[in-house]
Formats: sequence, C-alpha cells, structure tokens
Amino acid sequence: MLTKLHPPIKLAWLIWGVGAALYFIGFYHRVAPAVITQELSAAFDLTAASLGNLSAFYFYSYVAMQIPTGLLADRFGPRILLTIGSIIAAIGTAVFALAETVWWANAGRLLIGGSVGVAFVSMLKLASAWMPPRQFAIASGAALAVGVFGAVFAGTPLRLLVDAFGWRHIMWASAALTIVVGMVAWWIVRDDPAKQGFLSYGAVHADNTQKPKLTVWQGLAAVLKYRNVVLIYLLAGSMTGLVLTFAGLWGVPFLTTHYGLSQINAATLCSAMMVAWAIGSLSFGAISDRLQRRKMPLFVGLMSATLMWAAIIYIPNLSVSVLSILLIGAGFFAGCFIITFAFAKESVPFSLAGTVSGVTNMGVIQGPMLLQPLVGLVLDQSWAGTLVNGKRVFKFAAYADGFTLILCWAVASILLLLFTRETYCKQTR
Repeated sequence: MLTKLHPPIKLAWLIWGVGAALYFIGFYHRVAPAVITQELSAAFDLTAASLGNLSAFYFYSYVAMQIPTGLLADRFGPRILLTIGSIIAAIGTAVFALAETVWWANAGRLLIGGSVGVAFVSMLKLASAWMPPRQFAIASGAALAVGVFGAVFAGTPLRLLVDAFGWRHIMWASAALTIVVGMVAWWIVRDDPAKQGFLSYGAVHADNTQKPKLTVWQGLAAVLKYRNVVLIYLLAGSMTGLVLTFAGLWGVPFLTTHYGLSQINAATLCSAMMVAWAIGSLSFGAISDRLQRRKMPLFVGLMSATLMWAAIIYIPNLSVSVLSILLIGAGFFAGCFIITFAFAKESVPFSLAGTVSGVTNMGVIQGPMLLQPLVGLVLDQSWAGTLVNGKRVFKFAAYADGFTLILCWAVASILLLLFTRETYCKQTR
C-alpha cells in the first residue's frame, strides 16, 4: 500500500548512485588508453590510426547499445540492465587484460563499451522516477561529474598504478571491482519508488492510458519524428568529441611532444580539463534549470569552447600557463553539452523518456567514437617519418590538422542549435 509520499531524497540519490558507480567505471575505461598509449603501442605494435581505433572500439559498441538500452530501460527497468551490464563489463575487462593480440584487445574494449553503455540511460531513467522533475538536469550534470571522477582516476592515479604494478594487473583489479558493483545493483536498486511503497515522480508526466510496448525500431521512429531530437542528436557529440578526443587519447602525446611535459604532468593537465568539464556540466545544468531555458546557455557554452579550442590548435608555442587556462576553459564550457539530455527529454512525451535518452547519448558518444580514430588517421597521413624510441612522433601542424576536425564539428553544432525549438523546461505531452 502506498504511503502517498514521494521517496526521501537521500534514498533517491542512493539508488541513483549505484548506477553512477558503473558509470564511473565506464568513464575510467573510456579514457584509460590516454595514459597507457606507450604500453599499448608496444604490446600490440600500433600505429596512430590503430591506437585510435583500439580506443574507439569502446565507443563502437557503446553507441550501438544506446537505442536498445533506452527501450530496454523502458521495458525491463534499470535494475536488470545495471546488473547484467556490470557482469559483461567485468568479462570484457578480463579479456582486455589477457589479450596477446590487438584483435583480443579490441574484443575486450568492445565488450566493455557495450555493457557500460547501459549505465547513463539507466541513471536518467532512475532520476525520472525517483527525483523531482526540476532536478533532472542537475542529476544529469552530477552523472557526468561522477563519470569525470572516473576519468580523473584514469589519469595520474592510473599512471602511477601502472608504473608500480603494470597495466594488465590493474585491469584485473578493475574487473573484480565491476563484479562487486553488479552485485550491489541487484541488491539495492529498484526501478520505481512504488516498489518500496512511495509515489513515483514518473507519474507526474505519464498519462493514464495503456499504450502498447514499442519495438526498438518503433521507439526510434517515434522519437525521430520530433525535429529537436534529430538536431540535438547531430550537435550533441561536438563537445564530448572535443574533450574526450583530447583528454581521452591524444592530449598526453601532444603535450609531451610539443610542450615538454612529463607523462604524469600531461596526464594531470588532461585530468584538470576533465574536472573542469564536470564542473561546467553541473554549472550549466543548474543555470539552465534556473533560467528555464535550454538554447541560450547551450549557445554560450558552445561558442566559448569553440573559440578557445581554435586558439589551442592554431597558435603554436603558447606558454604552458596560457595553454592550461585555455584547455581548462574549453573543458568547462564544453560541459554545456549536458543540457542536451534535458532538452531532448522535454522535446518528446514522457513515455519515450528512456528511448530519447538513448538516442541523445548515442549522439553524444558519436563525437569521440568518430574523432579519435579520424585524428589518428590524419596524424599517420601527416607523419614525417620521425621516430623516438621506436614510437612515431608528429609535428605540431599534424596535430593541428587532426584537431581541426573537432573544430569543424563544433562550428556545425552552433549552426544546428539555431534551428531547435526552445522547450522552456516544460515536458512535451
């Protein structure tokens, strides 16, 4: 029997936090290759393009899972998805740790990406049911913050652990931790507050009519009928592409080669960019909710990050302090991307919340998925034949050419945003 009360906010955040734990692990795996590029290149004899492809295998399966994950979250609930996702992620991590060839390493990354891909959509689904509607954008920003903490752990701390124990042993420890998260998810998570005697916030938006369950393709067709969803899908990857292509893979070799930073200092600066990204996401989510606007704060963030990124890639020989300010600033303003989740959710009926979150997250992750290997391909094509300790070294101009791809997507995203319809933070019915 219902108590006629909504769940305590502490309980809501605890339930949400279990999904956040898997998202933490997923983000850790997302950027881990950035600080072990030398080890991976040596272990599997990789070129820049093949290294970018190895990192991107995570994103290939992650993107492929987003639409079915959204629909599965609507149909089966986050509890089952988080439990099964954790188990498969642990298996993928073990495969990666055991890999003797790049084929097996790619297979491990593929399993990891597809399985942890359930975390973010599950978190959004849980937030929709367990938290007040006005906290949805804040919960989305907090989700990214948790993920970025995972990325920060994959920076300097991971570098120190790899130096001490080797990257394969660290991957084995990661697999064990992921199994624990799956067990906790099954024990603690409940899909809806009603299952614990509380009122669900999902009822605020849901209509009372019984609607047939949609297939994956029907759900996809339903959300893509809304113009905002298509535009948001196309623009969402620009800012994640900026941060995760640089801080998640190519930043460390760029900074060590052209600014003389050590591996640890370069990883620390990339981690600082990620932290700024998390702070920016929390800030932009809160500002957007307070202003009751989505387009304006998103435009400000996109424009500011784009201008800073242009300065980074086209002005050589910046001082390390100026470069650091620009990277951290670009990371902060790139945090505006978090608004796209609330923006997209409000652009469709609540019954499609899980599916549209999956579509949006698919667009978000397409940024690094496409840009990481493409930047590597441009670097290989621009390589002048220079080797240091058997590793390819690329000129500043080569990096600038590769990073221009990121800039082009950022500019396109600003133009696409102009054609979206403002929701004023109100749910479409």
